[in-house]
Amino acid sequence: MVNLAVRPARPGELAAVAGLRWQWLVENEGEAPGEREEFVRHFVTWARENDGSHRCMVVVRDDGVVIGMAWLAVVQRVPTPGARRRASGDLQCVYVVPEARDGGVGGALIRAVLDGARELGLERVTVHSSPRAIPAYARCGFQESPRLLHARVAGA
Repeated sequence: MVNLAVRPARPGELAAVAGLRWQWLVENEGEAPGEREEFVRHFVTWARENDGSHRCMVVVRDDGVVIGMAWLAVVQRVPTPGARRRASGDLQCVYVVPEARDGGVGGALIRAVLDGARELGLERVTVHSSPRAIPAYARCGFQESPRLLHARVAGA
């Protein structure tokens, strides 16, 4: 039996996390544009430059292989007289390798991110989900909201 750990990503694991992001793009879009090695270098630099606002959790097998990731983007919110320090989060890029799916790994990853959000005192965490993953988010407490709207402003 393989043991799994869900924990914050370590600096030396960022290239593996970049590889998961690449794998997600190939799986969901059929291909990823550009060269993989160039993307990995860019991703690792980006992750280091944005570590104050973007926190990465990973799922790691006992042999050290990273098999899942999730990012929590923390956004500072406008203060109110009663709450001078406010923030919310956006759960991004949740991915578990196909062979590790449907066994609770994704749910453990989502719950770990939500635990971290609670520790940070975030007011809420949002997620933009694929249809397949909606039940996993719902099991972890995410609900639809008639008040949460979005406008697409760029073709990303």
